[in-house]
Amino acid sequence: MNQAHIHLLLTHLPIVGSLLGVLALLAGFAFRSEPVKRTALGLFLFAALSAIPTFLTGEGAEEMVENVPGVREGLIGRHEDMASIFIWLISGLGLLSIATLAASLKNASLSKALYAITLISSLATAGMATQVGATGGKIRHTEIGGATAQADGGQDGGGFRGEWGEEDAD
Repeated sequence: MNQAHIHLLLTHLPIVGSLLGVLALLAGFAFRSEPVKRTALGLFLFAALSAIPTFLTGEGAEEMVENVPGVREGLIGRHEDMASIFIWLISGLGLLSIATLAASLKNASLSKALYAITLISSLATAGMATQVGATGGKIRHTEIGGATAQADGGQDGGGFRGEWGEEDAD
């Protein structure tokens, strides 16, 4: 099993974990349920921890696919840039979740404010998670984003053409 395989196996965990965490936290607020909110914090921590090996195997995955025909370097770069931002956001959310859980377990008055900050942070992090996933998916899934890979037999040396034939600058 190589790093690309590991990266692909793990890549969905931080994305799905952060999205499920947001849903659980919203449900916890809606039902005024402390156990549900604490479950959300656990999901955020799981997502943060699973993001570490996912991020660390990204470079090895890049090396495996960067010379594969049809893989565009620009898409890899965009995905890498998004992942670099995401790892900081999800790490911060994981640490914030630990602090919120500790305050919640001590019934500290600070926990209400920390839950609110966690919700805002989790929304931003989940939004970034979807962007990381979308840019990663575009590397090998040309059906994402309405673009299709077409062999260009024209005189411009071939390239990637969008749905209506426009050249992609990557």
